[in-house]
Amino acid sequence: MSFLSSLTKTQKEAMGLLQVGTFLEYFDLMLYVHMAVLLNDLFFPKTDPKTASLLTAFAFCSTYLLRPFGALFFGYIGDHFGRKATVIMTTMIMAISCIIMATLPTYAQIGISAAWFVTICRMAQGLSSMGEVIGAEIYMTEITKPPARYPAVGLIGLASRVGTVSALGVAMLVTTQGFDWRNGFWIGAAIAVVGSVARTRLRETPEFIDMKRHLKRAFDDVKGHDPEKTKKLLAIEETLKCQKVDSKTIFAYFAVTSGAAVNFYFIYFFCGGILKEMGLTPNDIIYQNFIVSIFELISIGVIVFLGYYIYPLKILKFKALLYLPVIIIFSFLLSHSPTRETIFFIQSIGMIVGLAGSGADAIMFSHFPVFKRFRYVSFIYAISRSIMAVVTSFGLVYLIDFLGPWGLCIVLVPITLSFLWGLYHYEKLEHKIEGSFLRSFFRLRAPSSRTVLEKFQEKNVPEIYKKVQEN
Repeated sequence: MSFLSSLTKTQKEAMGLLQVGTFLEYFDLMLYVHMAVLLNDLFFPKTDPKTASLLTAFAFCSTYLLRPFGALFFGYIGDHFGRKATVIMTTMIMAISCIIMATLPTYAQIGISAAWFVTICRMAQGLSSMGEVIGAEIYMTEITKPPARYPAVGLIGLASRVGTVSALGVAMLVTTQGFDWRNGFWIGAAIAVVGSVARTRLRETPEFIDMKRHLKRAFDDVKGHDPEKTKKLLAIEETLKCQKVDSKTIFAYFAVTSGAAVNFYFIYFFCGGILKEMGLTPNDIIYQNFIVSIFELISIGVIVFLGYYIYPLKILKFKALLYLPVIIIFSFLLSHSPTRETIFFIQSIGMIVGLAGSGADAIMFSHFPVFKRFRYVSFIYAISRSIMAVVTSFGLVYLIDFLGPWGLCIVLVPITLSFLWGLYHYEKLEHKIEGSFLRSFFRLRAPSSRTVLEKFQEKNVPEIYKKVQEN
């Protein structure tokens, strides 16, 4: 990829370490997710199909319930002590939870306690994954510049998909070759420890550490000598640390991240449930999901590659517009006696044109203040995943009962429209586009060289801000 030539040796090393860590984190996180059809039978009581669907939904949602708390916790650490500390801590939490999973007795051995322990481990994994992927993507955002920034950050998301595919590969070994599923978690724990150690080589991001260093040097230079200048510098520090984000920017990011959560559940869990009702074995379902995950990996890889040449917002907008009629087609196909091949078609197309923020994350991150970026981004991301996990997993169970397959439209169409609105908002922030939401679908000018946040800083504190930068 030609964008690599525009990166320094330090940037390339950081990107490699973060990719490896994110791969390991998502391998561990998704190992249970994609073996849920098998492991839920081991850790949860056997029930009727509808109750089983609700239990599966509960196991899925438990991964996301603690994410908002994890966002606040790791966000505080990331904004006060640095990005590096968070990405090391999260991998260690994942390692500990994997060790517990690898040694946990089943429901047949200890009863309902097994279900509770599994749920707690899933919560811990969800908590750690929250600080992981966001921390890694923010790190790359802050050490690179456009247009190389877009694929550099996108490769972090791609690494998470590689981890997902690898987890599915292990799941296939478990169901087809008699591989002990506990060994899969032992492998996950081992590589998580390796990832933590490797990340100690990372350096803190210049954008974060330089902001603090500039302020500290400026204060040291005038300390006890110039009360008036000290007062101005205090005003700068307060301005930088207390910058507020427009509510529309918050809701726009929420709308974009919500789309990915809904699409993930629909493709793997909802469609997987249909396959199970058709009588497919866990082995068949895992194999099909493995093939689908390869389609997802290829799709994300293409988007990341194109992000260096085509503005990422334009790519995501095009995909989302394609997804709207595809939703109608999905509902139609599901309402006419779907077969395994039909479900595979739905899953594959859903992954190729489905909603995802990959490629444009760096654009959205840059519109949040440096000293609050980790907290804002991670908390919004976590809240969107938590809410959408509950809405889609539990909501679809009842909507499909009431409206049949057309109940999908009740969830997916509004989510897609809100996703498009989120892109439209960031499009306006980046390019000052005039016109309505609908007209913006087909308008996109070249990206600005500076973010709105940078312009805000220079506009509101021009002379003092520059003096701090010079110091």
